[in-house]
Amino acid sequence: MAVSTELIKELRERTGVGIMDCKKALIECDGDIEKAIEYLRKKGIATAQKRGAREAKEGQIHAYIHPGGKIGVLVEVNCETDFTARTEDFKNFVKDIAMQIAAQNPIAIRREDIPSEVIEKEKEIYASQAREEGKPENVIEKIVEGRLKKFFTEACLLEQPFIKNTDITVQDLLNELIAKTGENIIIRRFVRYQLGEES
Repeated sequence: MAVSTELIKELRERTGVGIMDCKKALIECDGDIEKAIEYLRKKGIATAQKRGAREAKEGQIHAYIHPGGKIGVLVEVNCETDFTARTEDFKNFVKDIAMQIAAQNPIAIRREDIPSEVIEKEKEIYASQAREEGKPENVIEKIVEGRLKKFFTEACLLEQPFIKNTDITVQDLLNELIAKTGENIIIRRFVRYQLGEES
């Protein structure tokens, strides 16, 4: 039987389940929405009410090649439903993130992803720089902290100022999209290639 898009939309809004699963459930239940909800629950597809409990397994992988062909980025951004993954807002966000990575060359998504040895090495460098500048020992720790904070805003994608609006960070941009969609959205991973660089 044919199922109307209005019915699919209503089921999707009530359950948070992807469009194809909603359509299948309605076909199985002859268009009866209450039976379709029960069907999805029995199948274990219907999502939990709490957003935090929802897994983000849908989304997009986007490839961006910077004009000139010398920098390329592959990025994966996940959301909860295929419905959100196909919206213009989501697609534009993924493209913006790929461009951000191409332009700003982050080394990690969040500071927790940076290996501790990299952070320790940075601290050592900042401390020795401060000593060379003749700073007293009692202020070196504060200087190191300040420079490390600056390092994170450059190295961590989520902490970087957004290239299209430097008044906000990438994290702020992500939060806006989460609020708009009501879904859990995660920047999962990325790879950035620059012509001629060592891998």
